[in-house]
Amino acid sequence: MPDIANRLTNVAISASVAMTQKARELSAEGVHVVTLSTGEPDFPTPDHAIAAAHAAALAGDTRYPPVDGTPALRAAIQRKFRRDNHLDYPLSQILTAGGAKQIIFNAMMATINAGDEVIIPSPSWISYADIVKFAGGVPVPVACLQENGFKPRPDDLQAAITPRTKWLLLNYPGNPTGAVATRAELLAIAELMLHHPDIWIMTDDIYEHLIYDDATFYTLAEVEPRLLDRVLTVNGISKAWAMTGWRLGFCGGPEPLIKAMSNVNTQNSGGISTLTQAAAVAVLDGPQELLKERAAIYRQRRDYVLERLTSVDGLLCHRPQGAFYLFVNIAAFTGKTTAGGRKIGNDTDFVMALLEEQQVVTVQGAAYGMSPFFRLSYATSLDILQEGCNRIAAFCQGMRD
Repeated sequence: MPDIANRLTNVAISASVAMTQKARELSAEGVHVVTLSTGEPDFPTPDHAIAAAHAAALAGDTRYPPVDGTPALRAAIQRKFRRDNHLDYPLSQILTAGGAKQIIFNAMMATINAGDEVIIPSPSWISYADIVKFAGGVPVPVACLQENGFKPRPDDLQAAITPRTKWLLLNYPGNPTGAVATRAELLAIAELMLHHPDIWIMTDDIYEHLIYDDATFYTLAEVEPRLLDRVLTVNGISKAWAMTGWRLGFCGGPEPLIKAMSNVNTQNSGGISTLTQAAAVAVLDGPQELLKERAAIYRQRRDYVLERLTSVDGLLCHRPQGAFYLFVNIAAFTGKTTAGGRKIGNDTDFVMALLEEQQVVTVQGAAYGMSPFFRLSYATSLDILQEGCNRIAAFCQGMRD
């Protein structure tokens, strides 16, 4: 059999995808599984998005689309950036792709040479590091401790910068922690980056509209316009509008970078489905009130799960101000033995035992670059969350020394 390419040697299957697949397999076997591993909204796609896609199909809008996005969609994205982020990108600086993940992939493939380094505050979304590796680069994690709100300090970022640094990657609200950067914190990072003019900066803003309490969302190019010619502002329709299956991400950035990414896009996929693009125009230009309505529901879910889990002896959890995840510290359980007789040596042991003994699916913190934690998603109904919390509490209370 022919060999598989070496570039895949260090690229792993996403742990969250693997755990979700395990849940599907168990469910197919008739096991009552509580799945808290999936970062996917449980709300329906808005009706006006579906109507727009249907109308486009009936109108015969089913041909090959423009690679960069239809003029109507790019204009809607331009209006979104102006309305929500006070960023004024010309249409030539706006690009679409098959999800925010493909935007990030295209950016890395367009800019990374072998050995180039990408600074990634950690814990971080699983795919960032693997995309960098796929492009031939070197991910450089910068630890963001719980006591610092899981956010990077400028001094730590400075210490990670070398002559090989090509990108700094930021994600607020963050996956897996739900951390949200304040304006002052972004300005401090911006001040640092102004002293390093040869480094690109990416801001993954996919959870922009999922924000709670007194937090306010800001993106880096908004708070420091002097960085506009080096910042790639990434977003999409998946999380806020519950359109994960439609596969559309978008970005605004400097024209040379956008052109290079478009060139990559012509070879790895081409344009996005015309029906998806029509649906995206509908949600970007349509009523925005449902975003706050849904965010309020997520906040209620967060508060419920946070209260339940922090009442369990040994579980510690930072209060997230965005996204729909909790990143739970399980250090107190290291070295203990479960009711089923499994020794807990690390967070991978914890989540696997939780799955085997209580059929609750979560994801180990090690997958995101920080242990001993586990991530759970509260993007599901209160009934499911209640059952999940009951099982997690029973699992933890059954531990022995």
